[in-house]
Amino acid sequence: MSRRQVRRVGDSGSFPFVGALHSKSRSSPLLSVCLVLVGACLLIGYAYSGPGMFKSIREVSKITGDYSCTAEVQRAIPVLKSAYGDTMRKVLHVGPETCSVVSSLLNEEETEAWGVEPYDVEDADSNCKSLLHKGLVRVADIKFPLPYRSKSFSLVIVSDALDYLSPRYLNKTVPELARVASDGVVLFAGNPGQQKAKGAELSKFGRPAKMRSSSWWIRFFSQTNLEENEAAIKKFEQAASKSSYKPACQVFHLKPLH
Repeated sequence: MSRRQVRRVGDSGSFPFVGALHSKSRSSPLLSVCLVLVGACLLIGYAYSGPGMFKSIREVSKITGDYSCTAEVQRAIPVLKSAYGDTMRKVLHVGPETCSVVSSLLNEEETEAWGVEPYDVEDADSNCKSLLHKGLVRVADIKFPLPYRSKSFSLVIVSDALDYLSPRYLNKTVPELARVASDGVVLFAGNPGQQKAKGAELSKFGRPAKMRSSSWWIRFFSQTNLEENEAAIKKFEQAASKSSYKPACQVFHLKPLH
């Protein structure tokens, strides 16, 4: 219904929907109800296309789908600090929405943090733009070698990004993450059954997310000569138990490449 048509129903010169609701004309109750429903639909459409909190919600959904392991990383930071101790002094995070993780890590005492964003940051907020300007966050295609020297970081944390890579690229990317770590890699992966990247977002990620089982990842680590860090696994489980933390994503702890 056009704007002109709506005004014909209400009082002359009044706002369309107000006029429809308060008009003393002979409009039927059914027509008034229809106008209210149309107005509600228009308001919802505006909320999802305009600025404000609805846009923020939409942007998070666009990046992470139904659940975000990147958000899980932020929940896990206190547990990781307890488990890894001084190893958390120089951290690299790799994954979508890395600016939020880097910001959280920088708030921790005696922790330096950097991030690699695998996807575009056209809609980055002012905080993310600042991190990009300072060089603390950079955009890079993780299917290719990372722009860092070996053992540049004490700990590397990766979330969400690997779920969108095929085994062809995982064979190169995961060992590359282990190459730039001096003490270890923490890998947050989605659980089978979790849904990520709906059809509308496939143009951004390139492919649908693949939720792989823990047994698949363990076989993958063995095939790529990557070792799980049993000592870190034990410390993480103990720290998680003490704080009643139950991760919603799979968490793997790997030794660095030497």
